Amino acid sequence: MDISVIVPLYNEAESLPELAAWIERVMAANNFSYEIWFINDGSTDSSWQVIESLRAKNPCIKGVKFRRNYGKSPALYTGFLRAEGDVVITMDADLQDSPDEIPALYRMITVDGYDLVSGWKKKRYDPLSKTIPTKLFNATARKVSGIKNLHDFNCGLKAYKKEVVKNIEVYGDMHRYIPYLAKNAGYNKIGEKAVHHQARKYGKTKFGLDRFVNGYLDLITLWFFSRFGVKPMHFFGLLGSLMFVLGFIAVIVVGANKLYCLYNGLPYRLVTDSPYFYLALTAMILGTQLFLAGFVGELISRNSSERNNYQIEAELK
Repeated sequence: MDISVIVPLYNEAESLPELAAWIERVMAANNFSYEIWFINDGSTDSSWQVIESLRAKNPCIKGVKFRRNYGKSPALYTGFLRAEGDVVITMDADLQDSPDEIPALYRMITVDGYDLVSGWKKKRYDPLSKTIPTKLFNATARKVSGIKNLHDFNCGLKAYKKEVVKNIEVYGDMHRYIPYLAKNAGYNKIGEKAVHHQARKYGKTKFGLDRFVNGYLDLITLWFFSRFGVKPMHFFGLLGSLMFVLGFIAVIVVGANKLYCLYNGLPYRLVTDSPYFYLALTAMILGTQLFLAGFVGELISRNSSERNNYQIEAELK
């Protein structure tokens, strides 16, 4: 099979018939063998009934219905598990992503040899309240991930080699960072294609401004796990040791200052009257706690079943 199209959706009943027909036209015009997976993320409208009716007309259309709303990442993960096409295309169900981009994305994977190609909505039909935070978010994601050539990490329109989606785990809200997940899994040939962005035709967006706050928190989490996920002692142990040593030195300085004053007959005050003593003591306590956090993290990491789960590209025997 050439292409698997994965479409996560939530309350998009109005757009589904038009989207399905559009994808079918593109596939027929290019003689692609394909499947379309509609992942119904707990919709409360008639989305599932629409998917059932579309399936009755076209056996290439398949669907999964979640019992409740879990989010876009679980929907994509479920679609990735079921995808059988050599190239996997993801797109949103709101008709803002154009299926006409599929042939070019397919060629970039199969001919140009990219592992992943991310769409770039160069000209967006979104309000400034959405576009400005998006630019800031993408600039931060480029800096942290080291993927300098991507302008739009969160674009729903992406193409992947089949092996990529089978070797990454999308969870929580990590769909925003699939290129980063792919890079961490060893898939470094990541490209970008400027794609046409259309104004929403039906309904309203399902995402609020809180996604930008959550996005930054998820980015920090992903960065930490990519750097210290299997070696937490390198982070917590180093930071804890540094804080403890600085606190210990500060305690010695405070004590030595009192002894100096006593020896030279100078006025002095009790060590416990000095605010520096308590700051030093706090630093030592925090340093100890951080060190212990790293130690516990190492114990958990050493007992994890994933500790030696490495991506092997080839093997000769």
